[in-house]
Amino acid sequence: MQNQLPAPLNLGEIVNRLGGELIGDPGLGVRQVATLESATPDTIAFLANERYLAQLKATRAGAVIVGSPLRGTLDMPHIVAANPYAYFARVSALFNPLPAPAPGLHPAAVIDPSARLGAGVHVGPHAVIGAGAEIGGGCSIGAGSYIGDGASIGADGLICPNVTVYRNCILGDRVIVHSGAVIGADGFGIAMEGERWLKVPQIGRVRIGSDVEIGANTTIDRGAIDDTVIEDGVKLDNQIQVGHNVRIGAHTAIAACVGIAGSSRIGRFCRIGGASGIAGHLSIADHVEISAHTLVTKSITEAGTYTGAYPFESNRDWRRNAASLRKLGELTSRVRAIEQQLQLRKKGKS
Repeated sequence: MQNQLPAPLNLGEIVNRLGGELIGDPGLGVRQVATLESATPDTIAFLANERYLAQLKATRAGAVIVGSPLRGTLDMPHIVAANPYAYFARVSALFNPLPAPAPGLHPAAVIDPSARLGAGVHVGPHAVIGAGAEIGGGCSIGAGSYIGDGASIGADGLICPNVTVYRNCILGDRVIVHSGAVIGADGFGIAMEGERWLKVPQIGRVRIGSDVEIGANTTIDRGAIDDTVIEDGVKLDNQIQVGHNVRIGAHTAIAACVGIAGSSRIGRFCRIGGASGIAGHLSIADHVEISAHTLVTKSITEAGTYTGAYPFESNRDWRRNAASLRKLGELTSRVRAIEQQLQLRKKGKS
């Protein structure tokens, strides 16, 4: 059975709530968002990239969100916004708000008597809340989740089912943590003694700011001595590994399968592409963009875009180029020798 469509909103109402400039009938109603390709007359779509202009011309959408260059150039109703994609996100949120679980404690939940829960908290079945833990007002703790002793979650947090928050970790307000995430497990701290490894106790915590979102099966290790810190507004995709004592600056976004080794510092407003790797004890400046599959092995001190991925090609071409790369050192030495010979000849003639 499909979900019931949201109640319609007319374009005038949308602009009154979110701003922007409406070109067209303010009384036109739409009831959901859609892509240009799949849109129907009762939906609103958006265009943020000129590559999709052909889809815009063919769309059946009732209205579309566009940037200022297209203002007044369309035969259909359109809302002009400085950032069409961000505006689309806000419109989608109007039609698709996050579900709000009813406040209450499920009888199958296990809550230590010393835990403190704010007003309107929801705790699902088989969730466990440890001694001295604090859960802010309006939070939802999903089924099967574990909130360790002394852990703290701010107001209006959403902890999805089967999340683990270890002891003494701190999460700010409006934090969303998706299923399978583990916050505060021990970092990879080991010391070799003789022929065996000794475990280094991980006595720090994880401190997470407000308005952070953490994807499914992402893991954030607690600090070895000082804390691992995720600042306000950070967005982490699924299956990311954040090592101990890492610090991620505010409003940085990191795509899936990135691995960040211990004690690295990532700046504010950075964007890190999927499957990238960041070696330990590095610093990355603010406003850095790292392309997908890039391996970062030294600190980045200036804002900008950095790419280390080798573009794909046919297997035959890749084998030929790989064979050439294996001989690159030899070729460099031969070129250097030729240059030295040329310089000697020039000196002999002069």
